Amino acid sequence: MNLVEGNGARIPAIGLGTWELRGRTCARIVEQALRLGYRHLDTAQIYDNEREVGEGLRASGVKRDDVFITTKVWTTHFWPNDLERSAKESLVKLRLTEVDLLLLHWPNPQVPLAETLGALAKVKQAGLARHIGVSNFGVALIEEAVAACPEPLACDQVEYHPYRDQSSVIEACARQEMVFVAYSPIAKGRVKNDRALARIGDRYRKTAAQVCLRWLVQQNVSAIPRTSKLERLQENINIFDFELSDEDMQEIFAMGGAREH
Repeated sequence: MNLVEGNGARIPAIGLGTWELRGRTCARIVEQALRLGYRHLDTAQIYDNEREVGEGLRASGVKRDDVFITTKVWTTHFWPNDLERSAKESLVKLRLTEVDLLLLHWPNPQVPLAETLGALAKVKQAGLARHIGVSNFGVALIEEAVAACPEPLACDQVEYHPYRDQSSVIEACARQEMVFVAYSPIAKGRVKNDRALARIGDRYRKTAAQVCLRWLVQQNVSAIPRTSKLERLQENINIFDFELSDEDMQEIFAMGGAREH
């Protein structure tokens, strides 16, 4: 599995997003994903599925140390005491002693960012998370967060696909040596019907979704597509046996007014 590296974290380039996956479906998809070769799982406190993600991990038989697991603290738990308690609750549900990456899920202007980041750094120092980071932070907030945090931030997780230009955030992450992780990387399924992506895919015998994910990976971005279909799991990870040309990359960048970076 290809890895994207930033501030000490080595994050697999393709992961499984689990937003909206619940109950036995979630556990089954996680188990199957790991058996197919996924080594990166993304969950969050607000998804209400950390317990099932942990069940899927154990059922897969894949060693814990071989899987990169991310969860996120919801905005209502950003005061320092709440944040530490929230992180511990997530570990209890996952039945893990630590996560690989703990993120602030969204900015919360009601709580001073420096206080929240101080608490997040303490969670890392206490050994509850190997790495820490943020999600849905724009350029100014990334810079503020890096300046305020006593520990390095490993990533910013943001919505990114061909219809959404995130070049300025990607550049900000690069300046801080942070990984950019793309959620909704196939635009909640929109790319499947994209004729331009399908046409590019025909040249490589790949689907529009595979072309889209490959485009992201070639930007040194980690992508976490979500699916509840087993056949899509295989499709989404089967993108490491071809390479898009510079012309293909430029054509896709142009689709959403996204600029090359």
